[in-house]
Amino acid sequence: MDSNSVLWIVIAAVVAIAVIAVVVFFTRKAGNRRKQQQADQLRAEVEHDSARVNRQASLVEEAEAKARAAQAEAEAKAAEASRLADTASTRRDALSSSQDELATRRAHADKLDPRVKSDGTRKDGGTDRTAETAGDSAVDAPTHRDSTAR
Repeated sequence: MDSNSVLWIVIAAVVAIAVIAVVVFFTRKAGNRRKQQQADQLRAEVEHDSARVNRQASLVEEAEAKARAAQAEAEAKAAEASRLADTASTRRDALSSSQDELATRRAHADKLDPRVKSDGTRKDGGTDRTAETAGDSAVDAPTHRDSTAR
């Protein structure tokens, strides 16, 4: 081989290496460009989804606020119901006490009355006032008392 042939082989090798380097360079550049486009597309999707997620977060916060308000209202109603139940219980106890007192007073009156037999019937054939008014409430009962009844 002469020096001219060796020179041409070296030049061809250098050109081949240069061509390969240029192809690799442009291939990488195109790959990087694709990756940048994908990244930009992903960022746009994330931005769009972020807005959607923020709207969802607002809806969730609104629902939670409504739930807290409903819970507070329910607690207030439960407290009111408890208060009313306590009031009713107190009034029921007072009513029971009044009814018991009236029954005791009627029984005492029957003991004092010579017209009433021990079985609760009247000797003159009439009915006993105690049997007629046994279902009366304390509200309907007279509030005056006979000072001699006690």
